[in-house]
Amino acid sequence: MLADTLLSLDQSLAVARVITLVDMTAVAVFAISGALVAARREMDLLSFVFVGTVTGIGGGTLRDLILGVRPVWVTQPDYLVICIVASVTTFWAARLLSSRYRALVWMDAVGVGMYAVTGAQKAAALGAAPVVSVLMGVMTAAFGGLMRDIMCGEKSPLLFNREVYATAAILGASVYLVLRALDLPVEIQAAGGFCAGFGLRAGAIVFGWGLPTYRRPARPLDGPDGRD
Repeated sequence: MLADTLLSLDQSLAVARVITLVDMTAVAVFAISGALVAARREMDLLSFVFVGTVTGIGGGTLRDLILGVRPVWVTQPDYLVICIVASVTTFWAARLLSSRYRALVWMDAVGVGMYAVTGAQKAAALGAAPVVSVLMGVMTAAFGGLMRDIMCGEKSPLLFNREVYATAAILGASVYLVLRALDLPVEIQAAGGFCAGFGLRAGAIVFGWGLPTYRRPARPLDGPDGRD
């Protein structure tokens, strides 16, 4: 009996370590993507840190508040340190990149895949329904980037581009939850969800995949002033 209890405890600790590692990596990746936007706007060092931090923890903060728990960075300041270090490093390293926008898009794709998994995992662990867990995965993956683009005055935030973005987060979170329901090892759950979300986003970047867009009706259906 004691051996079974200790084994269960070890497994729980292993799961917690994997999720924490993925979450911290995702925070760093998104913080870098925020700092890259600041680099494109030629901002100062403090702005780099601010934009990078908001991008890194913004989505997770909104998720936690909605789920009724304290944001993780409040109790674990390591997340803030990761954002600051990632932002400052990018401040000095961004000039070495031949295309900061290209780097931004790919770092953002990695972050979407990771955060879709960690967002869904946290919601599921708190007992949320699958559809809510998927929504939390999307929110965690997309909201920080949306705040980044709005703060930096981007004319077309990545979330609202025609390219697949939120859809990739939906797929990543959904695949993670399916693998979780099958009770597969936590490493496979996380890897499967990440590969699905990142793979779809990468395909959109490389091949220009996109969802159907709205087209205005033919002119006879317009109003008298020429508008719908």
